[in-house]
Formats: sequence, C-alpha cells, structure tokens
Amino acid sequence: MLTLSLVLNIIVLIPVCYSLMTNAENLRRAAGDFTPARGILLAIYLAILMASVLLLILDKPEFAFALLFIQVVYKLLTPFTVKTIKNPIVISNLFIATFHVFTLVTMIQKKVIVL
Repeated sequence: MLTLSLVLNIIVLIPVCYSLMTNAENLRRAAGDFTPARGILLAIYLAILMASVLLLILDKPEFAFALLFIQVVYKLLTPFTVKTIKNPIVISNLFIATFHVFTLVTMIQKKVIVL
C-alpha cells in the first residue's frame, strides 16, 4: 500500500505541477488565476512530489508515514478552507486522502510503523 500511495502522489502531482507552472486553462478554472498563494501551493506540491520519489528509493517508512499523515490532514481540511466541496481540487483531495488513510492504517496494523 505504501508504494501505491507514493506512486499515486507522483502520478497526480506531475500533471498538476506542470499545469500550475504553465498556467493551464483547466487548472485556472479550478484554482483561479496565478497569485502568490498558487505559487506557494506549487512549492508545496513540488516538495511532496520530490519526497514521494525519494521515498520510493529509500527504505524509510517512518518518513513516508509522516508525509502521508500531513497530506491526509491538509486534504481533509480543504473543504473547510475553500468553503466548498464542489471544487475539483477539493474532490480530488478527498479521494486521495481516503486512499492514504488506508495506507496509514495498513502500516499501523502490519506494525511497519509503531505509534
């Protein structure tokens, strides 16, 4: 499950980061025009992307657990901070958070990580 969550991050974030960098129309409809906040979001997404790639290579499940946990928290907060559940980014965040929750629970159950 851990590998799948990291691969999911990579598969989702490559086109999202590209769209943010190129100011693609499809992303502008969901995220609005470029603002400093969108630039910060791009930086965060690039950091998650790089960490996911690195964690596929390294055997550091405790680091991966921390990454996925933080992602679950911020993704579950987005409907409240964006003030809608209808935004495509919010919807995507909720699906990805659900997937990552299963990974985190599996890691705990299999004692890959001990809390």
